[in-house]
Amino acid sequence: MSSPPALHDDAAYRALQTHDARFDGRLFVGVTSTGIYCRPVCRVRAPKRENCRFFANAALAESHGFRPCLRCRPELAPGLSLTDSSEVLADQAARWLAQAAHEGQDPPLPALAARLGVTDRHLRRIFAKRHGVTPVAWLGTQRLLLAKQLLTDTALPVTQVALACGFGSQRRFNAAFAQRYRLSPTALRREGAAEPGALKLAWRPPFDLDGLLGFIARRAVPGQEVVDGLTVRRTLALQHQGQTLAGWISARFVPDRCELHLSVAPTLRPALGPLLQRARHAFDLDADPAQIDPVLASVPGPHRPGVRLPGSWDGFEIAARVVLGQQVTVAAARTLSQRLVQRFGAPIETPFADLDRLFPSAAVLAAADPADIGTLGIVRQRVRALQALAAAVADGRLQLQPGADLAHTLATLTALPGIGDWSAQLIALRTLAWPDAWPASDIGLLKALGQPPGARDIAAGTAAAEAWRPWRGYAVFKLWLSLE
Repeated sequence: MSSPPALHDDAAYRALQTHDARFDGRLFVGVTSTGIYCRPVCRVRAPKRENCRFFANAALAESHGFRPCLRCRPELAPGLSLTDSSEVLADQAARWLAQAAHEGQDPPLPALAARLGVTDRHLRRIFAKRHGVTPVAWLGTQRLLLAKQLLTDTALPVTQVALACGFGSQRRFNAAFAQRYRLSPTALRREGAAEPGALKLAWRPPFDLDGLLGFIARRAVPGQEVVDGLTVRRTLALQHQGQTLAGWISARFVPDRCELHLSVAPTLRPALGPLLQRARHAFDLDADPAQIDPVLASVPGPHRPGVRLPGSWDGFEIAARVVLGQQVTVAAARTLSQRLVQRFGAPIETPFADLDRLFPSAAVLAAADPADIGTLGIVRQRVRALQALAAAVADGRLQLQPGADLAHTLATLTALPGIGDWSAQLIALRTLAWPDAWPASDIGLLKALGQPPGARDIAAGTAAAEAWRPWRGYAVFKLWLSLE
C-alpha cells in the first residue's frame, strides 16, 4: 500500500489554517516572505496563501532554501508511517537514514542499497522520485534537525551535540548549521531554549492512549516499569558507541498537544539520539491512522480509532517476555518476568521508589545455570527456549530492532528450540515493528473473532485477516483489546 497522494495546495492551506494534526509530518509549508518552513500545527498567524509553498517532507523544504520554524519545531513532527509494501523501498531507506542520523552514523549508500536488495543507482532514482531529494540531502536534514532538537531541549555542550549527530568536528557542524539555518548553534540555543532535559516528540491523531497504556500497564514488571496515569517510567540499559549505559526514562503523554515529553537519566544523555528513535518505536508515534483505521473498520469489537502497536525499548526484553508468555495467562507471564528481573536483573538507583531493577541482559541469561532459572517456576522447555534466544542475541545472530531483516529474523527465531511461528510473529511484530504480523494460532485472536470455546479453526481466522493487510498487526492488538 502506497502513501496517500499529496494534498492539493488549496487543501494543504486549509489544513494549515485549521492546524490539522492529522497531516503533521506529511505536510510542511514554506513561507516566502520569511524564508521559514512550518508544520501544519504551527500556532502562528496563518500566512497569506500566495506566500505559501507546500512540501511533503522537511528535507524538500530545506532544499528550497527554507529554515525550520523555532516555534512549531519541525524536528518534533512524526516520521514516516511503517508498511511492508514493496512499493515503498524509498520510505524504508528514509527511515534507516533517520535512524543512522540519530545514532551518529554515516552509512555508505551502496551498503544501504544492498540492504534493500537494489543497486545504489536504483535507490537514488526511487528516493528522488519519492521524496524529491537525494539520500545524502535527506540524511543531512535529519542530522541538523536532531541537532536543533538537542540544542533546544537539552543543555548538552555544542561539541557533544555535533558528535552525537555524526559531524566529525565542531567546525564542520558550525559550517553546516550556518549554511542551512543562517544561525550559529549557540544563537539558536539562545532563541529557542526550552527546559533542559525535556525532549518532545509529536504524533498524528487520533491516538488510542487508553488501549496502549492499558496494554503496557497490565504487563509492566514491578521494579522495572510503571504506568502512572499518562506517564510511563522504566529502567533501561543499552549499548552506545562501545559503552553500556544504564538509567531511567520517564515518558509523559500530553494529549491536548499531541506530544510525548521524554525525560531521561543523566547517565543516558549521551544516547539521546537513539533514545528518541526508541521512544517513537516503543509507542508507535509515527503511525498514520488515516491509512490504518479505514482498513481496520471491519475488525470485530468496539470502535477504537488510532490503535497503536506497543513496540519495544529493548528488543531482547520483549522477545524474552514473549517466550515466558507461551501457553500462560498475561498475569502469569508478568509474574515469571518479575521473578526473572528480581533474580538476574542488576540493581539500579533511580529517583523513583518503584524503579530499582534492570531487565537482565541477553549475555547474563545465556550464561546462567539452567537450574537457577528453573527455580523461578519456569518449565524446562521454556528455560531452554529462553537461553537459546539469549545466546542468539548475545552473539549477534539476532538483531531485534526496527530495520532488521524480517525473513532472516523469522527464520532464525523458528530455528531455535521452543520458538514456533506464534512466538516469532509476536517478536517480529513488537521488536521489528512489522505491521502485518499475524500469530494465527493465538487463542485470544480466535476467541475475539467469534469462534466458540474449544474451537481452533486457524484457517478461518487467517482467511478473515486477509482483509486487514498490510495492517494485520494492528488488527491483532485491536482484537486483543476487545477482550481486555
